[in-house]
Amino acid sequence: MKMFITIHNKTVPVYSDEKNRKKFNLLKSALEAKVVKGRTAIKKCLDSIISIEIVGCEAILHSLNERDSLALSLY
Repeated sequence: MKMFITIHNKTVPVYSDEKNRKKFNLLKSALEAKVVKGRTAIKKCLDSIISIEIVGCEAILHSLNERDSLALSLY
């Protein structure tokens, strides 16, 4: 399943195996919190983000630089 989310006025695709709005809503709230209160590593990843993949209870944030990609727990 493919959905879209907007981060820093940039539309980013979100991929997931299952159709679960609860995880998508958890992802949105976690990203909003990280934009405001996140550390520099997370903010650096969000600045160059190209896609997000939801796997189980984690969101894998893929960025342009592979070293900036990281996993974010949704729960």
